[in-house]
Amino acid sequence: MTKRLLTLLTLGVLLVVGAVNGFAQEEAKDAKPAETPVVAAPEAAPVAAPAAPAATPAHLAGAYDTGSTAWLMVSAALVCFMMPGLALFYGGMCRAKNVLNMFMCVMVCVPIVCLEWVAYGYNMAFAVPSAITADGGKDDKGVDKPALSYLGWDPGLVLFKSFGDAIPADGPNSYGKTVTSGDTTGAVSTAVPELLFAMFQMMFAIITPALIVGAVAERVKFGAWCLFVVLWATVVYNPVCHWVWNVNGWLFQKGVLDFAGGTVVHVLAGVSALALILILPKRRGYPGAQFAPHSIGWTLLGAGMLMVGWFGFNAGSAVAVGKDYLPVAGASAVMAFAATAIAGSVASGSWMVAEWLVLGKPTALGVGSGMVAGLVVITPCAGHVSPGSALIIGLIAGVACFFAVLAKQKIKYDDSLDVVGVHGFGGALGALLVGLFAVRPVIGGMDQFMLQVQGLLATGIYAFVCTIVIGMLIHKTIGFTVNEQTEAEGLDFAEHGETAYRLT
Repeated sequence: MTKRLLTLLTLGVLLVVGAVNGFAQEEAKDAKPAETPVVAAPEAAPVAAPAAPAATPAHLAGAYDTGSTAWLMVSAALVCFMMPGLALFYGGMCRAKNVLNMFMCVMVCVPIVCLEWVAYGYNMAFAVPSAITADGGKDDKGVDKPALSYLGWDPGLVLFKSFGDAIPADGPNSYGKTVTSGDTTGAVSTAVPELLFAMFQMMFAIITPALIVGAVAERVKFGAWCLFVVLWATVVYNPVCHWVWNVNGWLFQKGVLDFAGGTVVHVLAGVSALALILILPKRRGYPGAQFAPHSIGWTLLGAGMLMVGWFGFNAGSAVAVGKDYLPVAGASAVMAFAATAIAGSVASGSWMVAEWLVLGKPTALGVGSGMVAGLVVITPCAGHVSPGSALIIGLIAGVACFFAVLAKQKIKYDDSLDVVGVHGFGGALGALLVGLFAVRPVIGGMDQFMLQVQGLLATGIYAFVCTIVIGMLIHKTIGFTVNEQTEAEGLDFAEHGETAYRLT
């Protein structure tokens, strides 16, 4: 009862308060507002002029394609990652007493070629001003063609002086100036800094001579090898790189296709390896003695690392395909990425099946070798062929390179780690297949195939002759190979004073 009374009293109080508030609001509406005296407004102060907007930094003004720049940096790092992968791949196939020497011969290419590339190598390969040119002639309509360039040279690129200025950001010698697209005429900016492009290309220049050493493994002097690397990079790699990849290069001008290095990297390495094999003595006891790999596990691990790095090797090379395919990280990079994955994967299987049928057993070494073979063959094709064609190319690559390596036993030349069969033959095969399977920027056919043959012959003969001369020069002066006693005890301790394994 008491609760009910309290509730009623509370409601009554609320009703009274509400009525009073309502009555007060009605009075306020009826009352006239008091008159306020008019006061003159003070004179307005002059408004300050707005401050001039700050200049937009170049990196926010659209000067750079950040996606393409980021992808090319990642690609350069992936190609660099291939160096320890190659060391493992080759090192596992050597005998245990030579594995450190193989690691050293591969990895020493990093400091040697880096120094050469910054000092003058990039200048020779990619400078637009030409040191050696020839008249390009006239086209079918009588219009003058661009001059054909055989070697580049720009004093500003010596020691990378053209990339030394920070201000202005778009100046002629700025580290931020952009590289142009791979077009003979009408080239446009890729919105990627040229310094980054130079670093990306440096990784290719480093790994190419490193591929050669597998052919003469377990018998070359380390000092002689170091001298060979700098001479070969200067005389062979730089000029051929200019011919094929510089927009003024004579093979580029003719329309020879090489998306990521079938000719520039693998053909040069394979042909040069063959030249050294022919002029240097064979390993002691070859072919009768056993030269079994000491760690196939290392070789498989190296093959896997190489495939990871190869995505940067091929898909990063979209920087060179021209303005119609920009940006660098766009569709052409995706096509190259897919072709690389497909060809490398199926080639490992086709090699394994071929080996199984011919030799009776599939081997782990065959699977790793087949994977690398497929990657080699697809390299010149990657951004030019469809995924379906990449599948066919990969299947062909595994079988063809298997038989190319098998031929070594018949011919009896001492290619220690099958560089000629995989890189030389595989690179040449890829350089020819792109002429048949290309879907862009031209459609493959016999005309393009014959252009590819021309490029293959020109670069192959040049590399072979130059390597013979360089190799003979070194071999007849300081000696290219170790003596029989050093070879018998192993190059690790004799050349470096170290051993790979300490079992006690």
